[in-house]
Amino acid sequence: MYHHSGTAVSPVARSATGVLDHPTASPGTAEARDALLFQRCTWCGTAMYHRVLCPVCRGSDLRTERSEGVGTVRHSTVVHRNSPAARNVSLVEMAEGFVVRGRVMGPPIGIHSGDRVRLSTAKDPVRGEPVFQLVDEPYRAWT
Repeated sequence: MYHHSGTAVSPVARSATGVLDHPTASPGTAEARDALLFQRCTWCGTAMYHRVLCPVCRGSDLRTERSEGVGTVRHSTVVHRNSPAARNVSLVEMAEGFVVRGRVMGPPIGIHSGDRVRLSTAKDPVRGEPVFQLVDEPYRAWT
């Protein structure tokens, strides 16, 4: 490949495939399926979910880590489209500092911002997104 200045530029040897490979588990095992994997930038330490470049420093040297699976609901909405019943879609801020979109089990209207959740399944078989469950049953007199 040639640059417009006439100098040769070699292609980058690293590719984005396999960015979220589990560092210790072999692909297809239960441990690899049930783990929520994220990346951490080795330059600035920013945690992110499914990225190729760091959103802070634009670094491409990202290492894959396994999340503890504990987080807090930051936003939840009820969706009635493309499904026979209402379902919720939530943004969950994980303890490691990244935000992931997923589904929280339970009645869609009963999921609120600030609820603590724990990972139930890393990949929903239908939608392919993480599924969470509430850590504590919310105590609300009027919900």
